[in-house]
Amino acid sequence: MKNADSENLYKLEGTVPLLKAVPVGLQHVLAMFIASVAAVVIFAGSCNVERTVLSRLIQNSFIITGLGTLLQLRPVGRLGSALPIVMGMSFTFLGTAIYIGNAYSVGTVMGCVLIGGIIEGILGLFAKYWSKLISPIVAAVVVTAIGFSLLPIGSTTFAGGTNAADFASAPNLIVGTISLLSCFVFGLFAKGYFKALSVLFGLAAGYVAALFFGIVDFSILENVSIIVPPLIMPFKIEFNLAAILSFSVIYLVSATETIGDTSAVSEIGLNRHVTPKEISGSLAVDGFVSAFGSLFGCTPITSFSENIGIVAMTKVVNRFTIGTGAVIMILIGIFPVFGRIFATIPQPVIGGCSLMIFGTILIVGIKMLSDCGFTRRNETIAAFSLGIGLSISLCAEFFHIFPQVVQSVFAGNCVSISFVLAVILNLVLPKDF
Repeated sequence: MKNADSENLYKLEGTVPLLKAVPVGLQHVLAMFIASVAAVVIFAGSCNVERTVLSRLIQNSFIITGLGTLLQLRPVGRLGSALPIVMGMSFTFLGTAIYIGNAYSVGTVMGCVLIGGIIEGILGLFAKYWSKLISPIVAAVVVTAIGFSLLPIGSTTFAGGTNAADFASAPNLIVGTISLLSCFVFGLFAKGYFKALSVLFGLAAGYVAALFFGIVDFSILENVSIIVPPLIMPFKIEFNLAAILSFSVIYLVSATETIGDTSAVSEIGLNRHVTPKEISGSLAVDGFVSAFGSLFGCTPITSFSENIGIVAMTKVVNRFTIGTGAVIMILIGIFPVFGRIFATIPQPVIGGCSLMIFGTILIVGIKMLSDCGFTRRNETIAAFSLGIGLSISLCAEFFHIFPQVVQSVFAGNCVSISFVLAVILNLVLPKDF
């Protein structure tokens, strides 16, 4: 490839030899693979979607996330941030989507995804008029809250995954530990290009250990087709005003996380503050691609926080390299055999590396807090918003007396609580406080 250079891995622009770009891009796919599949499986299973349709929804989800990632990397018009952002299926909407799916229909959920996505996309296009509300201290609080919120997910995955029959069994814990330590040690001692492959090495080592302990399930590879086209309109889209309003509120919470992710990638990957244009483009993709995904039966996509951790660990920000990961996502959607192969990776293998990734995200948030300066004002905003947000989110029953829409937004979600409090304090506290 002309002018391809491995050193471009650590630069936003430029090309990298494919033999070196693909493994690095693959890391980003594997880091979000289990979570994205889990989001689709949980939603479909809770809403009694037929298994034959479920497999097609998983394929569709990777096509949509791949297209969304490419659009973030290579903007079209005002759609896209041109930053190294990876998209994935969002868990933020899961509770509300399941509630609406059972109370009304899955088609009603798709109507909510369509309209809510358009609303978020439009808000993104006009972000310059309101993005000043997201000051550096607010963004730092959000990223720190995201880091804290992901840690329980990492530990659950490390032990085998939610509701696993062998949860926290000795083989799961040993495999997870091997994956974690392999990722850590490889990142510590590897040099040059290979240092950027610490997550992939950890996954590979963990997978070999999982094979040794016999916890890899190959049954999913039976009767798999080579190529399957995407399934269009698997559900008849329906509209319900009350459901759309409640779902649109969740889009605002998702937008909060996207703003935090976009800010963190710019801070940690490019050593500069994010621009209003980049936030606008990032949110526009979040919204409009999610709306487009509803035509394929997909729940909303969003920027994946795991990507922040990988960028912080590897320092790889090259758009071409991460774009190879996006192409892999699309291939997984078109050629299901690839997705099935990746799906054989046991959760403890992913969980081991996830603990490193999620811990790194938390450190990114703390670094952003430090960069804002520990003034009395900033300390007050961070302490109050994070303290209240994290404390309340740990108490599952705190919001039980509130309406369902309030529970959907705030119950167990430290990011949304911390964000709201940080914005309010940032507005009301005097600058010389």
